[in-house]
Amino acid sequence: MEQEAKRNDGKDGERDEEQWVHDLSVDYKGKVPLRASTGVWKASLFIITIEFSERLSYFGIATNLISYLTDVIHQDLKTAAKNVNYWTGVTTIMPLAGGFLADAYLGRFTMVLLSSLIYLMGLSLLTMSEFIPVIKPYNVGMRHKPRKIHEVLFFVALYFISLGTGGHKPCLESFGADQFDDDHLEERKKKMSYFNWWNFVLCCGLFLGVTVIVYVQDEVSWGVADLILTIVMAVTILTFYMGKIYYRYRLPEGSPLTPLLQVLVAAIRKRKLPYPSNPSLLHEVPKLKLSQGRFLCHTSRLRFLDKAAIAEDGENISTDKTHNLWRLATVTKVEEMKLVLSMIPIWLTSLIFGVCVAQASTFFVKQAATMDRRISKNFNIPAASIYSLGAIGMMVSVTTYEKILVPFLRKVTGNERGINILQRIGIGMIFSTLSMVAAACVEMKRLKAVEKEIVQGGKKGPLSMTVFWLAPQYIIHGLGDGFALVGLQEYFYDQVPDSMRSLGIAFYLSVVGVGSFLSSFLIIIVDHITIKDGKSWIGKDLNMSRLDNFYWMLAALIVLNLCAYVFLARRYTYKNVERGVPVTHCPENDGAEVNCVICTENYKNMQFI
Repeated sequence: MEQEAKRNDGKDGERDEEQWVHDLSVDYKGKVPLRASTGVWKASLFIITIEFSERLSYFGIATNLISYLTDVIHQDLKTAAKNVNYWTGVTTIMPLAGGFLADAYLGRFTMVLLSSLIYLMGLSLLTMSEFIPVIKPYNVGMRHKPRKIHEVLFFVALYFISLGTGGHKPCLESFGADQFDDDHLEERKKKMSYFNWWNFVLCCGLFLGVTVIVYVQDEVSWGVADLILTIVMAVTILTFYMGKIYYRYRLPEGSPLTPLLQVLVAAIRKRKLPYPSNPSLLHEVPKLKLSQGRFLCHTSRLRFLDKAAIAEDGENISTDKTHNLWRLATVTKVEEMKLVLSMIPIWLTSLIFGVCVAQASTFFVKQAATMDRRISKNFNIPAASIYSLGAIGMMVSVTTYEKILVPFLRKVTGNERGINILQRIGIGMIFSTLSMVAAACVEMKRLKAVEKEIVQGGKKGPLSMTVFWLAPQYIIHGLGDGFALVGLQEYFYDQVPDSMRSLGIAFYLSVVGVGSFLSSFLIIIVDHITIKDGKSWIGKDLNMSRLDNFYWMLAALIVLNLCAYVFLARRYTYKNVERGVPVTHCPENDGAEVNCVICTENYKNMQFI
């Protein structure tokens, strides 16, 4: 009878697990979400829609921004490239603040909604700056000198978009990922596909941004293009809000940085204590006090921090009232601190990849502007539209990886991801190196054409060399993004503590942001050093520069950086997660997040799901 009762209880528990979502999320009424009517793809589609709109706007502006600065505002190449990099850097670093505010105080849905409205304000200002007569770029008959008020309003609008992106980007993608329950096998597999399809839709927005929107900018007017972007953003904000009844929400839990500081302070205070003979002696929250949420298994890395979880004789941990979190931390909190510290070297070795990403929207575009962009006698490709080849490369990469490589690699490696996350990022870095090599070779050929046609032949206007010579560097760049960028997104979302997932996406974006700042810094340094020889690698005129040398230098830096990255990745320990039952020590895993259901001294008895 007792065994039958236990079986019935187990079946009831399984039915309850299938019916309700117990991952600390709530529905729009603040109740435990019903699995059948909330989350997964039915909710994510609303979220992906507004991502499409945001990427359409961002790449429609970013890829042709250098052309606007040089052709309309009349900045020289170096100044324009630095301004593009500064704006890109600010836009991709602002998410650190937005992610923190969302995780700590506002929640992801609220932050996405507020930041989308700020983004819409930025687009509206751009549109007005092109249509309202007193703030249009030029006075009648004075196209050589843009109005100062237009220039000021233009940059104000751009940085409104940066501010909007700061809340939009870290929260939207993580809010979409929150719609999948990590502790449900089928939903966890769907979540792995989510990141791939998220980037596929992102590429669709990118593709239309650098083709349709850029074409409208060049052939119709900048104002009409801005108006289209403003209308599309307004419609998708409304669509996003309409999906609120289907979403699963994570409530803000206060500053995610406080627990990390508590671990550090506790470890320093107990630095003189000896390590326990067995990790099981370290402090963890009893099962009864954590019916929901996830524990982290103990790992042997950064052992100094383990001292924060050593309970001294004078510490009474039986009641919460006498438990001082600045003196005693749990194993889970200690492991969260270890996760964050372990991510820093990976973040640092990803920055050179961010520098390479910055080239696609700056110097690649200016290369295209000097080349023959004719498809027919009456149709020229806008210079920024060549960026669409990168989007195509990324879409091919993501689709091939999701539909062909992952199913095959799952069978070969036994890893539910196919290959682990850091391997995927490393493959993307290799493609990035090849992209810089291809760019250097093409630039050498372009400079030979400049010497023959312009310097010796006195030709005016674009070269006879077709713009499709840039196709290899763009396509290889896009293939690399399908591995590295998607891998970085998944890594920083998956490996941060659960309470920091908006910040995790912000860390990923900061790779591109800091990479843009580093690119500007390299331009300044390279120009300062090479101008001493009489000919700067990056001069005011691209035809008089040696951009090929700059690309070779980047390729060499990536190779050196890749060696350091591989060294770190081979020694990296991934997050070990289990739910409901505290486990102090689990075996290291191979890259997939592990949910430890049973943990004993005999690892053969452990089930991995």
